[in-house]
Amino acid sequence: MKNFGYLLLTTGFLTAAYATALDVDNVRWELFTVAAAAAALGVVILKRHAGTRARSREILELNRTELRESIGNVVRDLREVPTGTRLAGAALRDWIDDQLRPDLRRFADARESMVHLFGLQTYADIMSNFAAGERYINRVWSATADGYEGEAQRYLEKATMQFQDAQEQLHAATKTGA
Repeated sequence: MKNFGYLLLTTGFLTAAYATALDVDNVRWELFTVAAAAAALGVVILKRHAGTRARSREILELNRTELRESIGNVVRDLREVPTGTRLAGAALRDWIDDQLRPDLRRFADARESMVHLFGLQTYADIMSNFAAGERYINRVWSATADGYEGEAQRYLEKATMQFQDAQEQLHAATKTGA
């Protein structure tokens, strides 16, 4: 069904473009209308397929695991940095890119399942903290690039707090089965 949706979308778009390019002054509106309707139908089919897939039990359970593991890894890694050897400059930027980014990406890729698992409000609460933590990590990266090591360390601590809050909310939502 997914491939059929892509076929309709592509064919409809290309045919509509063709209909308008045949004669600039005299557009074949009947061909354009049918092609545009086919493209719109393709979009509807693709959206329904994506929605059905996003709510499947297997995807939800896989993403629940991804969410817990990835946020847990981020919090663990952030807790170890300030107490261990203090990274600075390029070493801290490389650590962020190598250590944190893959788990941040995993969490972001699985985030939409939170709506189906826990509800929209819980999703909003968790993502608010996650997004703030991610912004702080980006600020750390930029501060080290500009040579502001003190600011980088302060924002590293703020990021840790935000991700810990997100992890606690995710844990609470998982326990209650919200």
